[in-house]
Amino acid sequence: MRTTAILLAVGTLALCACAGTMNKDECRTVDWRTVGYEDGVAGRPGDRIGQHRKACAAAGVAPDLDAYRAGRDEGLREYCQPRNGYRAGANGAEYYDTCPADLEPAFVAAYESGRELYVRERRVADAEAGIDNRRRELARLEDAAARTAFQVLGATATPEQRAQALLDARQIAERMGRLKAEIADLEKDRARYAQELENYRLTADTVS
Repeated sequence: MRTTAILLAVGTLALCACAGTMNKDECRTVDWRTVGYEDGVAGRPGDRIGQHRKACAAAGVAPDLDAYRAGRDEGLREYCQPRNGYRAGANGAEYYDTCPADLEPAFVAAYESGRELYVRERRVADAEAGIDNRRRELARLEDAAARTAFQVLGATATPEQRAQALLDARQIAERMGRLKAEIADLEKDRARYAQELENYRLTADTVS
């Protein structure tokens, strides 16, 4: 139940992170210890309190720093567990050096392990995206080459139009050749990255 509550708090804060504020009514009624706990359990940096202070200034409300810090310290001790570190790293999330000294080594070790997984997954995904982009461009060039050939062979084309069409065809062919070479290189990269990813998954010390 406590783990579920933590995950729900993290998810809720992630969804409203773009706002980063409270409205006037919330500022007047907020429990600052709870706010601190929610920020801590989401692993937010210490300067988060500054955003709350700014948001509540319009309502004439100043944060209760002692209550906020007490709640944040409690939340950080919930957040700074290896399983959360691994999850954050694997999701590509940033770590803001927020964990207490006694919890940080294990958290960071798990975070770095997850981060290594994230990096390897991104390498595979980036290679695949590069291949897809080049294949789409290659398809467009193939269509362009067909149109250019029609211009070269067209009975109504002028000598100047044929000369330009031949120049265009040469440039298209050169670009297509480069694209094919790039695709071949990226396919080799993708295969290597995929193997590295699989090897890492088999040997990594994952934290559930």
